[in-house]
Amino acid sequence: MSFQKILAISGKPGLYELKVQTRSGFVAESLLDGKKITVSLRSNVSLLSEIAVFTYNEEVKLIDIFKSIATKENGEATISHKETDDKLKSYFREILPEYDEDRVYTSDIKKIFNWYNILQPKGYVTLDALNAEVKEETAE
Repeated sequence: MSFQKILAISGKPGLYELKVQTRSGFVAESLLDGKKITVSLRSNVSLLSEIAVFTYNEEVKLIDIFKSIATKENGEATISHKETDDKLKSYFREILPEYDEDRVYTSDIKKIFNWYNILQPKGYVTLDALNAEVKEETAE
């Protein structure tokens, strides 16, 4: 279960797992409902392993933020992305106190919590899985 194959596709809800590459793009499977879709090379796609959040000093990888959430929640689900903006920002400040409030928008914070809650029941954000992922990245 690697973050190297988990995708966020612009204009599509939720997260997807890369299944097969084709000549004109690739096939991805939704982590929400299991439906497979074809995605063209023109689509704006982000690998979760490449996403980072701005802080005042550096960029923090998304996997490290997921690890902080998993530690705080003991590997369980976190607050809903539909909570009030103030509640989301306050919680996010607890897990990443030095995040840059001018460059990290509430919509970004909502995505992070939503993604975490999509990945959590699938076993991607358990402490063991996240520790293995971090070891894998530092080995590269």
